[in-house]
Amino acid sequence: MRLQRLFIGILLFTVIVGCQTVPAPIEDYSLARAALDAARSVQAARHSPGYWHQAEEAYRKGRIYFEDRDFGKAKEQFIRARAAAEKAENSARLIRQRTGDVL
Repeated sequence: MRLQRLFIGILLFTVIVGCQTVPAPIEDYSLARAALDAARSVQAARHSPGYWHQAEEAYRKGRIYFEDRDFGKAKEQFIRARAAAEKAENSARLIRQRTGDVL
């Protein structure tokens, strides 16, 4: 009986110690926010609405996952948001440059 309790205790301890949680993606959150701000500053919503919409949608989903403490999915969405926002910014800058719009 004691051996059985000891075995169960060791098993539970191993399971608890073996479980690792994903850390909060604070850096990815910040980088996505900064990328969106940079895209907004060159009017990406007007000049590159497709990428802008993708960036906003991914960022919104990332915030929801972050608030729900699903950090793995939040990180994934923040990375998507950052990539789309950077594409939106670059595309908007290029379009504005081609049309002679002041940057």
